[in-house]
Amino acid sequence: MYPVMLARMSAGFTIWITGLPGSGKMALAQALAARLPHPVEVIDSAKLRASPLGASLGFSREDRDLNCGRHAFAARLLAKNGVIGIVKAVSPYRATRDAIRQGAGRFVEVHVSTSREVCIDRDPKGVWARALAGEIRNFTGVDDPYEEPLNADAVVDLGVVSAEDGAETVLEALARLGYVTEGVDDEDSAIQQALEEGGFTST
Repeated sequence: MYPVMLARMSAGFTIWITGLPGSGKMALAQALAARLPHPVEVIDSAKLRASPLGASLGFSREDRDLNCGRHAFAARLLAKNGVIGIVKAVSPYRATRDAIRQGAGRFVEVHVSTSREVCIDRDPKGVWARALAGEIRNFTGVDDPYEEPLNADAVVDLGVVSAEDGAETVLEALARLGYVTEGVDDEDSAIQQALEEGGFTST
């Protein structure tokens, strides 16, 4: 595990975490947010749906796309103001995610590839069991499809690795894309390093 610092930037960027229900998207988002030394906001699809902004939405394809569009709009506003927006959303349709990427600018797609079997086994909210029993309709992974990303920037299987190790994988992708660099993780250490590189030493 290495400390990171953000590359010089005048605007933030969007990290879009997609995956099946119960795959561990929130755990990954929280672990990642804790590692990024910069203003970060996690946009939680479940919370947005429960707010006045999403309360009227169902689970048709049109409503799902509208929900994703609202997430993307919020993330763009955050990025414009120098904040990293981490969107945690099932966002099951590949074309929708691709369209969001095209309009987002600085965008990183993360696929939480935890298997359907593991998601069903975990099922912390009991929603998979209810969907499989026919009590919930239009449920992604049961009677509604999930279209896996074809070219995600990072892939994390949280049925195999921890959220913390998954965050490390995402940070490696961010470094590869030039959004973060390996370095020191606090300002005092950064100043000290710069002084030492300039030939000055502390006494």
